[in-house]
Amino acid sequence: MDDILAEALAAAAPHRAAGKVADYIPALAKVDPSKLGIAFADKGGRVWGAGDCDEPFSIQSISKVFTLALALDRVGAKLWERVGREPSGSAFNSIVQLESERGKPRNPLINPGAMVVTDQLIGDRPGEAAIADLLALLRAQARDESVTVDEEVAHSEAATGARNRALAWFMKSFGMLSNDVETVVEAYFRQCSVAMSCRQLARAGLFLAFDGRDPESGVEVTAWHRARRINSVMMLCGHYDNSGEFAFRVGLPGKSGVGGGILAIAPGHGSIAVWSPALNASGTSAAGAAALEALVERTGWSVFF
Repeated sequence: MDDILAEALAAAAPHRAAGKVADYIPALAKVDPSKLGIAFADKGGRVWGAGDCDEPFSIQSISKVFTLALALDRVGAKLWERVGREPSGSAFNSIVQLESERGKPRNPLINPGAMVVTDQLIGDRPGEAAIADLLALLRAQARDESVTVDEEVAHSEAATGARNRALAWFMKSFGMLSNDVETVVEAYFRQCSVAMSCRQLARAGLFLAFDGRDPESGVEVTAWHRARRINSVMMLCGHYDNSGEFAFRVGLPGKSGVGGGILAIAPGHGSIAVWSPALNASGTSAAGAAALEALVERTGWSVFF
């Protein structure tokens, strides 16, 4: 596995120059675009890493996978009354479909859908309770109590979050949000500002590769049928309007974030986290996607056979 990860990074290295960092969030604009790391966690809970795999980065939209698991455990299938399960084919912060579809987001992995999920996870509690739930899950699954919110990124998100606030107000007008808009968006900004390394993230996502159960401890993190559905949504919607290309090239469920991270799930094998901050036009890490493509070529992992 050490050799495979090293080969994947070598294959991906030229792609670091193929993208640009998410400069619309000031705190992310300062990140070195040359960074490149990868980690793999297996069914025994062992984690291999290469490159910048121990450096924390802003997981951004990868957090949506974990809040989705938590919200489904909290409210069950009622969640799907307010958010769909279809690919959007649009940018992650588009308002066009919301208007034509009466405020119901296409899926839980685009920004408006994720805010609906966060709203449902909050429920009748303070917004910070949802963040406490998220951190508890990530720390337990990463086996690392140091996982936390990057307050500089959270402040930067809040200061530049006009589009997300507009999306939230639009959904609120259609009754898709139960809580106050500012309560929802503040929690959403904070969940996206969680900082993790590739090693931590790969270990945290491991339960999704084993039907919702931590394969090392045997503890059920989420029900098997929910884990499978989360994986299916990741496959269809995990990279916005780049999801089809990712499925074509990588063939694994995955979720990208504009911090440059990608979490990919190889069912029955383990989970992979990559990080390289320079993004393609759709907001997915250019070098990260290339590294995952190189990894599956060497391992043969795919959900299609």
